[in-house]
Amino acid sequence: MVERGLQPDFPADALAELAAIDGPATPTDKVPRDLRALPWCSIDNDDSRDLDQLSVAQPADAGVRILVAIADVDALVKKGSAIDTHAATNTTSVYTAAGVFPMLPERLSTDLTSLGADEVRLALVVDMTVDGEGDVTTSDVYRAVVLNRAKLAYDSVAAWLEGAGPVPAPVAAVRGLDEQLRTQDDVAQRLKRRRHARGALGLETLAVRPVFDGGTLADLRPDRKNRAKELVENFMIAANVVTATFLSGHDVPSLRRVLRTPARWPRIVSLAASLGSALPATPDAAALDAFLVLRKRVDPARFADLSLAVIKLLGSGEYEVESPGAPVDGHFGLAVADYAHSTAPNRRFPDLVTQRLVKAALTGGPPPYAAGELAALAAHCTQQEDNAAKVERQVQKSAAALLLANRIGEAFDAVVTGASDKGTWARISGPTVEGRVVKGFEGLDVGDTVRVRLVRADATHGFIDFAREDAMR
Repeated sequence: MVERGLQPDFPADALAELAAIDGPATPTDKVPRDLRALPWCSIDNDDSRDLDQLSVAQPADAGVRILVAIADVDALVKKGSAIDTHAATNTTSVYTAAGVFPMLPERLSTDLTSLGADEVRLALVVDMTVDGEGDVTTSDVYRAVVLNRAKLAYDSVAAWLEGAGPVPAPVAAVRGLDEQLRTQDDVAQRLKRRRHARGALGLETLAVRPVFDGGTLADLRPDRKNRAKELVENFMIAANVVTATFLSGHDVPSLRRVLRTPARWPRIVSLAASLGSALPATPDAAALDAFLVLRKRVDPARFADLSLAVIKLLGSGEYEVESPGAPVDGHFGLAVADYAHSTAPNRRFPDLVTQRLVKAALTGGPPPYAAGELAALAAHCTQQEDNAAKVERQVQKSAAALLLANRIGEAFDAVVTGASDKGTWARISGPTVEGRVVKGFEGLDVGDTVRVRLVRADATHGFIDFAREDAMR
């Protein structure tokens, strides 16, 4: 982390500030709405305690109101404070197999600024009415007081929604929450269908999570999408669009999340052609999504590999400043023009910046960040996001190298995930890891499938090296 410009530890002045905080931010007369009576719930990983969002569904005249409550982190973490300075340095929590390095001290992110179960908390609420077609017809953003009625976990909720498991105990314990969640799931699927009709990409990668057995790393297992994750994802995307539009409507500069039109579109076209599909010569998100839908249906077992190849070719997302009235790049993968990260202020600094901009717009006060300051933050957050991802990948490779240390010489089926002047990379499964192809990489490109042999596993440096099998004969 230090080599990448990230601070693994909190400085002394930040810890002193933390010690002086005696409890969560308390509601005042300036908070206009008391929404504690609503059946709010959170859905996250089983072990997550840094809870950023709650959701609830309410009937509306023309559709369903979806309310997303976002933790009011700014209520305790003030701009320019020592805790904020540390957060602005790292800009993100770093999640590794060796441990989590939170952006904010855990006493805040997992307690005082977390929307924990049965805790009264301040929040920003994104209030959206979604019609039968999945369009957001009206929206608003305001401050409120909320109370999380149930802390739920992705896997158990998904199993229940998909008919593969019983109703989770925390759902059964809250009267009417089962029907509430089914309504939320229905609306989330409407939002998803509408986004894809507009050209949003249906990508599905294989994220992995470490599995421990008595404190010993036992495996790196795929962490797949499910119905509950889709529910949260679709609500968060909609809330981020509403937030960006809200700031635009108030003539407030904002920090946008953009994914530019892919420069490597010709390679995506070539990849599709190798699988028997034709894509237009110029970038077309709707055509690409139709291709992805087809491939998921035809070859679901390899869809994650195809998704990863496409993601690599699309390039990385970036942060960019949007000034009132000025054009801004949209998000190619989501097929939206206005998008701002806003729903994870305990974990991502751009979301905390957005939160402060929204609160200033609500009061009519001056923006807390000047345009030049926002521009510098956009570049820094983009860079630190990349640095954090590199740290996470390196530690994951060290973890994988530990698991592979006794398997030198074994052969694996792999998919090429990167090909450039810096090297060629391929991913295997069992465990799900990526390594460098050090022999026989000539002619390989992203998306190619290849048979490789493991030739080195160095846990100290996180090195995993493969050789193309036919190059070893």
